[in-house]
Amino acid sequence: MSQGMLAYLLCNLDKYYEAVAIHITISVAAMLISIFIAVPVGVLCVKKGGVAHSVMHAFTILRIIPSLAVLVLVMPVLGTGFMPALLALTLLAIPPVLINTYLGFKNISLSVLESAYGMGMDAARILLTIEFPLAMPLIITGIRTACIEVIASATLASYIGAGGLGDFIFTGIGMNDMQILLIGGISVALLSICAEIVLAMIQYGVTRYQRN
Repeated sequence: MSQGMLAYLLCNLDKYYEAVAIHITISVAAMLISIFIAVPVGVLCVKKGGVAHSVMHAFTILRIIPSLAVLVLVMPVLGTGFMPALLALTLLAIPPVLINTYLGFKNISLSVLESAYGMGMDAARILLTIEFPLAMPLIITGIRTACIEVIASATLASYIGAGGLGDFIFTGIGMNDMQILLIGGISVALLSICAEIVLAMIQYGVTRYQRN
């Protein structure tokens, strides 16, 4: 079977590289957008406690909606292709990052903040130099969780013509060809592992000062 997979890859290298590039592009784009949305909203929920319950509840509900259902719902508005898939994956990635950002800031000891204010630090400086570093381990954990979910769910983008490694998976299923199916499935698994390793290294570097 491995020889058959290798032979198929060699005959379809251009198609495979294109699928990998699309898969990585849509996953990275969804993660970047979700981080830019979720982190500020998580901080806002901590600072403005009155909206925290409503926002967190809304995004918790959003998290249980399957990505495929989101794809179907946005198709009448955005059509097919890259954009609706990107929207669905972004909505999938926001809740883990948002929740972990909220918990990361919420769990910071009040005595630490009071000491910082007592030293004459203003709110902006405390946010950037104290709160963010202390919350960063949980924030990155949320990003790691979201990233794995996005890479796995990006295979569904193939359903609406966005491409990616899902093309190999669904082609393999449709043709009942285990070799093509495995090429797509193993590639997605390897991307997930690589993303986890990179983010784990980033988290290790960011939290190094907390272990010293």
